[in-house]
Amino acid sequence: MTEKRADLAGPGIGDYHTLGHELPDNYHALLAPMERMKAVFAIKNYLESGLCRELNLNMVQVPLIVDRESGVNDYLDRDGSRTPVEFPCGLGLDPPIRAQIVQAATKWKRMALEQFGCQPGEGICTDMRAVRKDYFLDHDHSAYVDQWDWEQVITREERSIDFLRECVSRIWKVIRGAGTMVQQRYPQLRSSQYPDFPEELTFIHAEELLKRYPDLPRKERETRFLREQAQAIFIIGIGWPLKDGYPHELRAADYDDWAGESIIKNGEQYHGLNGDILVWNPVTQRRHELSSMGIRVTRETLKLQLKMAAQEELLALPYHQAILKERIPLSIGGGIGQARTFMYLLRTAHLGEVTVSVWPKKLKEICLEKNIHLLG
Repeated sequence: MTEKRADLAGPGIGDYHTLGHELPDNYHALLAPMERMKAVFAIKNYLESGLCRELNLNMVQVPLIVDRESGVNDYLDRDGSRTPVEFPCGLGLDPPIRAQIVQAATKWKRMALEQFGCQPGEGICTDMRAVRKDYFLDHDHSAYVDQWDWEQVITREERSIDFLRECVSRIWKVIRGAGTMVQQRYPQLRSSQYPDFPEELTFIHAEELLKRYPDLPRKERETRFLREQAQAIFIIGIGWPLKDGYPHELRAADYDDWAGESIIKNGEQYHGLNGDILVWNPVTQRRHELSSMGIRVTRETLKLQLKMAAQEELLALPYHQAILKERIPLSIGGGIGQARTFMYLLRTAHLGEVTVSVWPKKLKEICLEKNIHLLG
């Protein structure tokens, strides 16, 4: 069980010796660097317009820094292992503002729905940039993060697993459409080395995945299912403890509703109105996460989840008070990794081929040996 516990919040690869064996041999990029950048921005434009069309969203500005006291920064999980960059801000202020660089705009977006006057069925989409300093830097984890962070107002009746599935299917339609579009523009991306993008997602609850592979840790369960059953999946129910006593993965207690009752299967009640989109990456031959999303907490599930996470002191913060007092709307939302999506659609082996960030010397050396040329 120690291995399962260690797998709850880690990146999957924890040392560069292992990474050196995991990155592909005999690799060559299908597009030259400048052509790849043109393709990146073609995908970016397609995704933004497609998401806005399919989910009735509008592009809006998003913060890079937030006030720590607002409670709107994203802590990504609930084990305290990933903390934001923080600094004093404001010349002449005593005390200065305790500013933080965002790790994601998850909580800010729900507050912003009220500010922008969104009604049920309307929402916002952002071109979010963030810093996550506590990642192990490998082929698909970077300290610099870019996401399409989106949020939509929903009604109480839409807080259902069916509505979640519909939104996820619409998102996959846009992602796959972007892949088809970019292959038409750059035919060299249609390589016989790699299969086409799956037409549809396979939905599976985390409890079902555990039943299939009861002795495996979470990432290995995902890998086995992607390799053996379906190459594009949405795993439902991430955060609630499963039958083995562990959640599929740690998930922050104050945005996604992972405690809500969702599916009844063979007489058993499953929990969670959230999940992740994962695909099989034929270049790296590994699981590849593209998006986390979910229906957001109500005041009831917020209190329950914070109690389970031993974080009830957060209830005093402005964001949490806005939920408790129902001053902000019910919503659904998520984040789609931009660089991860570019990497998947453009068949690259490393995030550093589609985005610019900082990478350790050891990783750069490994990549050069593998014919992987990082930008920057």
